[in-house]
Amino acid sequence: MKGREMKPVRNHKDRVFRVLFRDKEEVLGLYNAVNGTNYSNTQDMTLTTLEHAIYVGMKNDVSFVLYDEMMLYEHQSTDNPNIPLRDLLYVANLYSALVPEEKLYSSRAQKIPEPKFIVFYNGQKKVPERFEYKLSDLYHSSSRDEN
Repeated sequence: MKGREMKPVRNHKDRVFRVLFRDKEEVLGLYNAVNGTNYSNTQDMTLTTLEHAIYVGMKNDVSFVLYDEMMLYEHQSTDNPNIPLRDLLYVANLYSALVPEEKLYSSRAQKIPEPKFIVFYNGQKKVPERFEYKLSDLYHSSSRDEN
């Protein structure tokens, strides 16, 4: 189209990720590939992907609980150091759905699955094959910011 700039649809790949991993069998296969395991019983898994997450426009996540782990897998085509903050908000929503409010005031400790986060990145920016973003890197600290 002459004279008109075409803009890519940024969430196209994100939707593909969710379509590929919406079934328990596919999600379990991805978990096995990432962790070098060979689990086969999808009955041990509960899909917990939020349909209306904090950022409604971002539908590039798959989450599930398998035994004592809560996994959040995300696909990104843009490097984003704010992912730990987004994951914190996401997992807080998941925990609030798993633990009834009245149990938060109980004298018994409520056992919750350990969250684990993985981002699958395929953007243009060169990044190491494996690296970690930390929520603590986002904390504002006057003394640290001055150095």
